[in-house]
Amino acid sequence: MEQITVSWFSAGVSSAVATKLVVEKVDKIIYQHIDDMEDDTMRFVRECEAWFGKPIEIQQSHYRSVENACLAMAFVNSPAGPVCSRLLKRRVRAEWESEHRFFCNFRYVWGMDDSKRERIRAENIRNDMREDDHLFPLQERGLAKQDAHGILREAGIARPRMYEMGFPNNNCKVCVRGGMGYMNHCRQHFPQEFAERAAMERRIGGSCINGTFLDELDPAAGRDCKIILPECGIYCEKMQHNTTEQEESK
Repeated sequence: MEQITVSWFSAGVSSAVATKLVVEKVDKIIYQHIDDMEDDTMRFVRECEAWFGKPIEIQQSHYRSVENACLAMAFVNSPAGPVCSRLLKRRVRAEWESEHRFFCNFRYVWGMDDSKRERIRAENIRNDMREDDHLFPLQERGLAKQDAHGILREAGIARPRMYEMGFPNNNCKVCVRGGMGYMNHCRQHFPQEFAERAAMERRIGGSCINGTFLDELDPAAGRDCKIILPECGIYCEKMQHNTTEQEESK
C-alpha cells in the first residue's frame, strides 16, 4: 500500500521550519484555518507556500470559529483539552483520514522542537498514533525553538504578528487553553475578542480557566508568570491542561 507524507502545517514558526527541512519528502501540506486566527496568519501561510515550493491545502470545519464550536457543545474546556480543537482540527483531520486510509498509509511531519517538554509530546504522539509513521525534523536535528526562529529569519520571512506581540505561538486570538497571565496579555492586545470570549463563557456557564470567569479575572493576575501555551495543532485536544502558565509556575 502506498505511503504518503503529510505535514499538518499549523501556521507557526516551528511547524513551518519542520516542513521546510523535509519538504522534498512531503506529498501534501495541509493548513486547518479557524476564523479566530490573527489577521497576519494568511500572509504567513502564503509566504511559506512560496518558500516550500509546494501548495498548501486549506481546510476548515463547518463550525469555522471557536465560539461556534463551544456553543454547539455547550462546553469550553476540561483537563482533557478544549472542545474547539476537537471539532475544528481533530475531527477535520479524522474525516480526511477516513477518505484516504483505504488507499494509503500515512507518515506525518510534526513541528515539536528538541526541548524535553516537546520530546514528551512526540513520544505521546508515537504511542497514541501507532498506526502511522512520524517525522520530527527539529528533534532529529537537535534544533530548539529559537533555532527555528533563526532559520525562518534567514529565509527572509517575517514571523506571524502574534510573536511580535509577545505570544509564544501563532494560535487563535484568546485561546481557551490559556492561563491567567496569557488571558491578561490577550486583554491588552485583543480587548474586543477578550470581551467576546468572556460573554461566551457566561452563555455556556463554563470557563476557560478552572474556577475563574474572564469577566472576573484580576487584570494583574499572572503577570509574574511566563506565558506557556503549546502550539495548537491536530493533537492539542488530547494534551493535559496543566501546560498553562499558572501550572508551570508552581
